[in-house]
Amino acid sequence: MKKVSRRQFLQQAGRTGLAVTAASALGRFGIAQTQRVTRVTIDSNRQISEINPHLFGSFLEQLGRAIYEGIYDPKSKFADADGFRTDVMKEIHDLGVPIIRWPGGNFVSGYHWLDGVGPKKDRPAVLDRAWNTLETNQFGTNEFITWARKVGTEPLFGLNFGTGSAEDAAALVEYCNVEKGTKWSDLRRSHGYEKPHNVKYWCVGNEMDGPWQIGHMEAREYGIKAADAARQMRAVDETVKLVACGSSGPFMPTYITWDRTVLEQCYEYVDGISLHRYWGNTDETGHDSQKYMAMNLAMDRQIEEIISVCDAVRAQKRSGKQLFLSFDEWNVWYRARSGDAVNGRRTEAPHLLEEPYNLEDALLVGGLVNSLMRHSDRVKVACLAQLVNVIAPIMTNKDGVLRNTIFYPYSWGLKYGRGRALSIEPEGPSYEVASLGKPIEDIGLAVPGFGKVQYLDVMATYQPEQKTATIFALNRDLENEQELELNWHDLTPSRVIAFETMTGSDLKALNTFADPKKVVPQTAPSPSVGLKMSVKLPARSYSVLTLAL
Repeated sequence: MKKVSRRQFLQQAGRTGLAVTAASALGRFGIAQTQRVTRVTIDSNRQISEINPHLFGSFLEQLGRAIYEGIYDPKSKFADADGFRTDVMKEIHDLGVPIIRWPGGNFVSGYHWLDGVGPKKDRPAVLDRAWNTLETNQFGTNEFITWARKVGTEPLFGLNFGTGSAEDAAALVEYCNVEKGTKWSDLRRSHGYEKPHNVKYWCVGNEMDGPWQIGHMEAREYGIKAADAARQMRAVDETVKLVACGSSGPFMPTYITWDRTVLEQCYEYVDGISLHRYWGNTDETGHDSQKYMAMNLAMDRQIEEIISVCDAVRAQKRSGKQLFLSFDEWNVWYRARSGDAVNGRRTEAPHLLEEPYNLEDALLVGGLVNSLMRHSDRVKVACLAQLVNVIAPIMTNKDGVLRNTIFYPYSWGLKYGRGRALSIEPEGPSYEVASLGKPIEDIGLAVPGFGKVQYLDVMATYQPEQKTATIFALNRDLENEQELELNWHDLTPSRVIAFETMTGSDLKALNTFADPKKVVPQTAPSPSVGLKMSVKLPARSYSVLTLAL
């Protein structure tokens, strides 16, 4: 963490647009500041939900350099006895990623799990048809479980619903979760794993509505297959949590219709439904960074629409069960989407989907963190896609790791997005986002604009046991500092534990191995604490303020 003195902070303000609270600055901008105040009331009784620990999970697909050269690289100088990169493990362990989805993604729809178990010398090299990559199968189910235990994360397994069957899914559950005495559990034991893996969370397919997906099928057909698989899987282990495959996103022509039709077939057999979405500063935003800063509201809208579908089917079926949402693919991804960036050319561990992230991408990721917490009453699992090298916060080369800009807001979600999410209703200045263009996806359909968008997107969490509260604030104003007025209803802040911000004068600035700290968080001067607080937020910034109570 880069720390600066108050003097350095003030000196940098002119260059980076950081907020200042010095008397001279207030005198100079005092009139303007009175027009840039957003007020919120913090009331611990107004709770959205207890935040599920799995809300800030991640994703590793058997794709590009995510696995090979990412987390698994026996030839690396950082490799341990199992071939895992210890430098990458430390980053992920220190982040505290609670759950990680694997092995895909598009990859999973053509993946046969039996190819990736047993003696490595006997495993076949196969052509992954999703990404035109040569898959060596040197990393499979048992390697992932071993690695997950080392970094302290829970596995979320994806299932092959493209070329795979419901019987295949049940067999994998038996291989992973039954102790002994059956065909598949005894096979696992013969592979050197006597104790069951006890995998609880399972994605029942991936983006089966997409014509790009191996085994693409119609909604009713998928729903029937998912119901059959769920029954067979629960016959093996009744404790599993199953996530049905929802729509690939609002850009799909079948969006909403797919989700409703699927759930009409399998509602009573699954526990949740998946959501996927990627964002970018493209034609959808008109390459307008001010619009781009509002795109986390598209996540809010998508969540609310899928909640409505789930609850409509629940009412239709007169069911007593409420489904949770699993937003198990979300991130910024719009540059590395064509040509060699998505075509492995039948090579091992090609450089695919290696998206460079800049400051404005990190700010939007901060807004997406806010959106997830805002809907933590129904979103119980979510996965930043992905974790290492492939559209990822962490990059590797032979000499070490790099933290991309998006690493930092994601890490704040993991560190401070705990306890209880509080319902707050900010009141402050706004700007207009009347319309949006066509999404980057080839078949993408435009979605409506957002209307009035507040400059400050604010969320709050409360941890009563630790006696702390954290404020998360995205300042979408690209030109001006904004003031956040905090009015504490039944809690009394006693001191500032941390006040960190990401900002800068160049929205396109990014981190590289040559310049790894070009965009990093800075410690901001602490505001005065009290029942009424004024917090100055820099232009184009995402900030976290943690307070002792």
